[in-house]
Amino acid sequence: MTQPSTAHQSLPATLSWLPGPHTGLSPITGWTRSHWEATADHWLEHIRTYSSPLKASPRLPGRVTRDGERREGMETIGRSLLMAAPRIAGARGQDRLGLAAWYREALLAGTDPDGAERWPMGVTCKSPLLGVTNSIVEAANIAFSLHIARDWLWEPLASGEKKQVAEWLRHHARLEVWGNNWQLFPAMAEGFLRSVGEDVSGCTGARNVARVESWYLGDGWYTDGPEHAIDYYNAWAIHPYLWAWYSMTGREDTPEGLRQLERLREFVGTQSLMFAADGAVVHVGRSLANRTAVLAALWCAEISGVNPLTPGATRRLASGVLANFTAKGVGVDGPPNLGWYDEHLGSCQAYSGFGSPYLAGIGFLGLALPPEHKVWQDVEEPQPTDGPAVVRPLPDAGWILSSDGGLVRLTNHGSDHCGLPVEGGTDPDDPHYAKFSYSTHTAPGTGPAWEENIDGHLALLGSDGVASRRCALRATRTEGSISGSVHVPQLYGKSLPGTAVTTVSVVDGIHELRCHLVIGPVEFSVREGGHAVAGAARLKAGKTEDTSWVSNGGVFASVTAVYGWQEPDHTHYKGANAMGEHSAVPSLSAQRAVVETVHVALHTLTRGPAPVPESLKAAAAVVVSGTEVSVTWASGASQSFDLRTFVPWDGQVGR
Repeated sequence: MTQPSTAHQSLPATLSWLPGPHTGLSPITGWTRSHWEATADHWLEHIRTYSSPLKASPRLPGRVTRDGERREGMETIGRSLLMAAPRIAGARGQDRLGLAAWYREALLAGTDPDGAERWPMGVTCKSPLLGVTNSIVEAANIAFSLHIARDWLWEPLASGEKKQVAEWLRHHARLEVWGNNWQLFPAMAEGFLRSVGEDVSGCTGARNVARVESWYLGDGWYTDGPEHAIDYYNAWAIHPYLWAWYSMTGREDTPEGLRQLERLREFVGTQSLMFAADGAVVHVGRSLANRTAVLAALWCAEISGVNPLTPGATRRLASGVLANFTAKGVGVDGPPNLGWYDEHLGSCQAYSGFGSPYLAGIGFLGLALPPEHKVWQDVEEPQPTDGPAVVRPLPDAGWILSSDGGLVRLTNHGSDHCGLPVEGGTDPDDPHYAKFSYSTHTAPGTGPAWEENIDGHLALLGSDGVASRRCALRATRTEGSISGSVHVPQLYGKSLPGTAVTTVSVVDGIHELRCHLVIGPVEFSVREGGHAVAGAARLKAGKTEDTSWVSNGGVFASVTAVYGWQEPDHTHYKGANAMGEHSAVPSLSAQRAVVETVHVALHTLTRGPAPVPESLKAAAAVVVSGTEVSVTWASGASQSFDLRTFVPWDGQVGR
């Protein structure tokens, strides 16, 4: 069994409010329900510390978006209520902090059309120029929370008060919204109104739900809209809101409702492989300041009785995540900030303000389960990645999840996010979707690192040195431990004429063999980057004749030239990574003499003992013959494939 977590031994001294570890019930993390309650109470106390007079518009420290403080205050209430609701419901009337009464006052002040702290009213989302739309999101969060703690948040309201809140929800339930997970926000508002017998004429919740369900891929995963953007919105929006909608509308026992529960079960089974033994979470996708919201679907599955994990494994996984963030200082000395561990605005979206991180509260949904529930009483058991190495392909998502006990790596040949422009540029791409690999202990470079676009990427470089973007994937294929994709490189917002890149990855333990078939004019050189590693101080880095490596003393990343590469290098950054102030990335580069070239590199990523760089080539014996690649690993595994045919596509190069 995995040894007990050292999280408590390294907790900041300011955590006097947190109980000591309970190693009898929780031998791995030391965390029990009392730790969750104490953390929720502490985070919610921040809300009241910064409260406004009528409670509807708290002003927390942190950034204000262009929509203004009134919008941020509304978001703070809507999102923190996601944490307060299960805390209230699980207490079964023993609300010693008076949370229910406090939030009822906030709801009434915010929904009062003539009140001094009234919230902005959402408008139809057909253009970002139509005004503040975030109240649509918060209407969904509030509806979800009212559903979870209905007996304490809704039922005590007077008839006129219910009418006021219902009218505010109904306004948002009738709106048209963006074609992604937002489709579920009006459905949430409608679902709650329907559950309490309110008028739902003019609402389109069933249609919206059907749209989202049409984006289903497999293994429990949905794309976030018709684009191929796969991310944690599955965990903190799509699955929880579908789960709540079927419950609120009384359709959980219909064929569609039962199908949703089966998909929820499958999702938890695969998502549970994205958490390392120390509680670190694979750092991929947007809105990552939501942090523990990544646990919401896990709790939904447990509440509904479809969880593939045992209660002891469920608490171990969830507590490991919360303990890890807490040990890193999140929500300790003030409200959770915009970042991952420390504040890092470079990894946050422009629409995120000071209240945004409180969506983390939906990850506390397990507190709605009573103290006597098995998830709180059973002895902790190992989570799926505590044991031996795991390799799990998700062919419909184009992902491979692999772990070696120390960290988890996600090999990405399925997800992109090419529907929205990146700030400061015209290329529709995003570092949290565009990389070939992500992990629990590394993060993609942002700011200047994203501009240079070295880490996790194969770039074509022109004479000006500007790197091409991956942008939209044209085709993907995943078979077992082999995964590949095709993209047409873009530069300055346009496809590069006559270019295409096919990339195939093979994973084995701490290694990934990444192979590229590059078609393009010979004047473009190529560059390959490994994982960006970050830390509090400047990282150690080095290179040999064929290997470049970087290390923060705990995480080691390297790239080793196997075929078609000429020059190892490494690049350092400051303030460009969510994992730490200093970061560095190893890389390889090569000139090209013909229009079609093959490049093969061994990527190594580990939290174990750092390998000797000179020995890395011995990890795999690789033979390249034209576009055919064969690899035999030191572990004994072997694979062969043809770069030209492994990923089926129409062969259309950039035009």
